[in-house]
Amino acid sequence: MLNYRNTNIVFLLLLLAMLAWSYQAPVAWWVWVLLLLAYSLVLFYGSYYVGSNFFMKVLCRGKGDQPWIALSFDDGPAEQYTSEILDVLGQKKVGAIFFCIGKNIAGKENVLERMHREGHLIGNHSQSHAFWFDLYQTKDMKADLTAMMDATEKTIGRRPRLFRPPYGVTTPPMRRAVDQLGIVPVGWDIRSLDTVIKNEDELLGRILRSLKSGSIVLLHDTSAATLAILPRLIDAGRARGLEWVRIDQLLNENAYA
Repeated sequence: MLNYRNTNIVFLLLLLAMLAWSYQAPVAWWVWVLLLLAYSLVLFYGSYYVGSNFFMKVLCRGKGDQPWIALSFDDGPAEQYTSEILDVLGQKKVGAIFFCIGKNIAGKENVLERMHREGHLIGNHSQSHAFWFDLYQTKDMKADLTAMMDATEKTIGRRPRLFRPPYGVTTPPMRRAVDQLGIVPVGWDIRSLDTVIKNEDELLGRILRSLKSGSIVLLHDTSAATLAILPRLIDAGRARGLEWVRIDQLLNENAYA
């Protein structure tokens, strides 16, 4: 199983073997560089592929034993699109989870209250979503995640338990912060790229090509294209015999502490 612990063991054994060999015969410099490069590439893969479970377990899809699929929205609440997306979800009678950024809640508490009132879930997407969030150490990461939970609890009286790592990046300090806070990391198995793809048909087609039982779709309530395709996406999923459920049902996890 490829994970952080096993990778360190394997590369440590390789390093010791090379050191032992170097006492018998010179080891070319490029061999040492190649070993370091290989180790770095494995760490990069583990950090940036959210479904790798390299540093910690991240729930990226349901079991698939039921025809259930789930919608998730990142980065809100936003001035534009979040309320309109809530309108569509209400019309279609679909529950979703919004992984909110804590700093975006201020001034938009009414939107968060509406999400909660209409039966949607609020997840933790960090307080800051800072560019350097992935380099935070455990103490700073805990403080950031706790600030988001505090802001949510102040607004809706509930404390988010489900956490989506900013940028989908995981690290050892994040694993420690998650363990100490008792929260559950949640990823996705369909990355829509709705912040990049602006052509509505292309965006919808990308999602539908991968949509299957157990899927978690990553969208953003900051995207005009997402709002535009949402009704068709919901209808297309149902036309395939799939049922849109909330992510707590799909994963069988409590959404709040």
